[in-house]
Amino acid sequence: MTSTETAELTFPPLLWGEATRDDVMDHAVMRATLGCEAGLIAHNVQASIMQAALVLTPDVPLARAMAMLPLCGVSLQNALGALAPPEVAVHLDWHGGIRINGARCGGFDVRAATDDPEVVPDWMVVGFTLPLLPGSDDPGETPDQTALYAEGCADVSAPHLLEAWARHTLNWIARWESEGPRALHSEWRGLAHGIGEDVTFEGRSGTFLGVDEDFGMLLRDTETTQVIPLTYLLETSQ
Repeated sequence: MTSTETAELTFPPLLWGEATRDDVMDHAVMRATLGCEAGLIAHNVQASIMQAALVLTPDVPLARAMAMLPLCGVSLQNALGALAPPEVAVHLDWHGGIRINGARCGGFDVRAATDDPEVVPDWMVVGFTLPLLPGSDDPGETPDQTALYAEGCADVSAPHLLEAWARHTLNWIARWESEGPRALHSEWRGLAHGIGEDVTFEGRSGTFLGVDEDFGMLLRDTETTQVIPLTYLLETSQ
């Protein structure tokens, strides 16, 4: 991505971008710890991969604020849904993974200033990595992994996708704040991969029943239903 393309990126009000060649999560966390305002999007768009990370300053406890992880995933799916051909299917893993036409294609990460679910974090950063081109000329080497441009999306402009993700994210945050989590839950459930299937996550096995109010995974084994809180996925930076 050239500097000219970076300069021409247009974000909605309250959001602004900073291009970086460093890891976008590290850059956004550094800026957050230095006290930047919410709304910064650190981005790194190259020919083969794109990354972006959004700085947030939640006003609710961490357990609730973790909804920003699935919210940003839904926003990316909505953005791709508007730009990609209609036959391209985008789904989301509970743990932040992105799936395009069933194969894994990058994913989301989240970090915060605290790992205490009852504490309001000073800042939170949600970011994603999306491969644009396959890492190998032989797709048979990694049949369960793909890249955006290998799935019929060669005409999707990465800068336009980044701008669309920002717009959809801002819209979903506004809805989440005004309407509560119900609409986000409904949208996410329709995109979630693996609900109703037997899964194994971090040594725990069972049927993935869905999520609780705070998007904790409901995992049913032969006797009990366990709840794995979304904070389990958090990378703390203190």
